[in-house]
Amino acid sequence: MVKAFKAIVSLLSLMVLPKYDVVLTTDRSMMSNYHGKEFLGFVTTGPLFITVGPFKKLGEWIHEYIAMPKMKVDKYGRPYQAPYGMRKIEAALIDAGINAAIIDPDHVHKYIPNAKILMLSHHDYFGLNPPSSTWSAIVGREPLNAYSFRRFMMRIRPYIMEAKSRNGLKVIVGGPSAWQWLYLPELMDFFGVDTVFDGEGERLVVDLVKRILNNEPVPRYVYVGVNDAPGIDEIPTIKYPAVNGFVEIGRGCPRGCAFCPVTIRPLRWYPLEKIEEELKLHVKYGIVHGLIHAEDVPLYGSTGVELNPDKLIKLHQLVKRYYLTMAWSHTTLASVLLAEKKYNRLATKIAEIIEDEHQDWWGAQVGLETGSRRLAKAIMPGKAAPFKIEDWWDVVEEALGVMHDIKLIPALTVIVGLPGETEDDVMETIELLDRIRPYRSLVVPMFYVPMNHIRAEKDGWIIKYNLLPEHIELMKKMFEHSIYWAKDIVNHFYLRGPQYWPVRVAVNYFINYVEKRVRALYDRLDQIAAEIKNRRLVSKVEAPKLMELYTPSEEEFED
Repeated sequence: MVKAFKAIVSLLSLMVLPKYDVVLTTDRSMMSNYHGKEFLGFVTTGPLFITVGPFKKLGEWIHEYIAMPKMKVDKYGRPYQAPYGMRKIEAALIDAGINAAIIDPDHVHKYIPNAKILMLSHHDYFGLNPPSSTWSAIVGREPLNAYSFRRFMMRIRPYIMEAKSRNGLKVIVGGPSAWQWLYLPELMDFFGVDTVFDGEGERLVVDLVKRILNNEPVPRYVYVGVNDAPGIDEIPTIKYPAVNGFVEIGRGCPRGCAFCPVTIRPLRWYPLEKIEEELKLHVKYGIVHGLIHAEDVPLYGSTGVELNPDKLIKLHQLVKRYYLTMAWSHTTLASVLLAEKKYNRLATKIAEIIEDEHQDWWGAQVGLETGSRRLAKAIMPGKAAPFKIEDWWDVVEEALGVMHDIKLIPALTVIVGLPGETEDDVMETIELLDRIRPYRSLVVPMFYVPMNHIRAEKDGWIIKYNLLPEHIELMKKMFEHSIYWAKDIVNHFYLRGPQYWPVRVAVNYFINYVEKRVRALYDRLDQIAAEIKNRRLVSKVEAPKLMELYTPSEEEFED
């Protein structure tokens, strides 16, 4: 290993590479455009289902081909597209006069020896967020995103440690899952992490980087509270393209769900002129298919849960002037229903703007969360606003009916194990899923993640999940729903056209394989449910123990 490291370093010394004080990177599960199909990236939250006898690498290759193909890079290893959040931080540093760049994970080792700061970002470093943690707990195997990140970090660790000892390299970790490093301080030490940066970074990260460059002491942990969140004018326009033409239109959410950390962020909307700057940037680089992001896209331009039809129409007209096809990152059932019922079929009008000769459907992630009206009223009363939460079932059914008609395909999330959830609550969710079976959608289970996760005990919610017998039936119901609709969505909407036939074949194979594997678990799941019921105990389903996964020798992870 040492000889190989020295040989690589000597070869790199002969190459002429740009030098960056700050290098930003992540692993392949994040640094990919997912064949131009953003939601294929969700496959990385699942485990390595496919195993081909003794040919472990072949199974890995199939997963990686489907879910995280390599990104195109320039001659210096800079990706043509990169995760949007990283692009924002990169832009903030460049605007501040700091020499910074995003580097592809296959090339970052070339830049670490001369960098002063290495910045890492990820939406789920160790697979502890849902839905990664959900799959991990059910199957008992490491999710692909965590596996990919682990392999990446073990590969670059020698370069990090050498650079820290030789020139004082500092390592900063951030992104939506930055808190996970605090949960695993031993891994912080193992990889030489100096600072965990948690929260919106555009304002405070510049100060942190400048302090490091000036050899000033820096804190072990930086948390960006509401008062430190950047205003819209402080958030820079990205300098280079984001993955799949991703463009943010606003931040924050007014619905106040008790389980969601986004609710603590102030609600802010970008003016159309600022959005247009990033649309123009993407088109300049040949990207004409994109996704607009907010926690609830139809609320664009609003001050609460009521819609602003004029601004919403203008937003979609603007996007379609630049993009041939577009999608939403997130919406809520209430917003879609409100648009259609109260604002003169506004949802249909938006569909008429979006759907043209270039596209005839679009997608979004949607939080259903629970079918229990009792729980909904207790923990997410604003989810149905301005409708009454007592009418949650009607809101869900009617909204999904609207989506089905206008060909807006939702990926619905359902939280398993909400605090205080009873057998009756779970059965209500099962009944609601039966009622929405006719509506085109995917349903994804997610184990409950408390907002105070940083203070969780080591033996708490992350590695042990409390299950009721009814939860087993609920997860089977969600699986049956998703399999029923997945084949239709993949073949008739998502991967239609001759250019996608290799990916379509691979994805269909993957769906069929997963279907067989999960159905094979049904007997075991029924047995678990019976054991829980007979013993009147709470089942403890353990996910892989993280530190044990990092114990193999570094040589195991060499490419």
